[in-house]
Amino acid sequence: MEITYLQYLRDNPVKQGLTKDFSIESISLQEIEQLEVMYNNGNPFPKALKELLFLAGNFCYVLDYGIWDTQQELQDAVREKMADENRIISRPFYVIDTYNSGDHFIFIYLDEGDNPPTFVGHYRDRDDRPNWITPITPTLSKLINDGIDRVKQGRNPF
Repeated sequence: MEITYLQYLRDNPVKQGLTKDFSIESISLQEIEQLEVMYNNGNPFPKALKELLFLAGNFCYVLDYGIWDTQQELQDAVREKMADENRIISRPFYVIDTYNSGDHFIFIYLDEGDNPPTFVGHYRDRDDRPNWITPITPTLSKLINDGIDRVKQGRNPF
């Protein structure tokens, strides 16, 4: 697959750790196609998302896929939690990060171009947060690149 948006991730596949290194781990194009059928009505994912999954769909050191073993388990778990909390997103979307604390997740809408903006969705209301969905970065590639830069500076990517 030609990498257009996530070249920085492709060129920085390893996070150096104190006791071990962490390398990105891909999923297959066949798995990506199955996810497109399940979560985007068979339509192709945005190019930046396909690149992310192709490069690091099984593990990405700047994203937290939670405790789930597969992308499908992650997607289903977040959707189930949303249903439990009466949260509805009526447009096609894809979760790219979740927090094991269970209070929010990061996602993209699948109908906003090849390098879509990222959003955070909160499961519960809070007085200091007027909306349960708020924008984070103008593009998916910016979210990933910013995380890589934080890692290179010795900071937490999250």
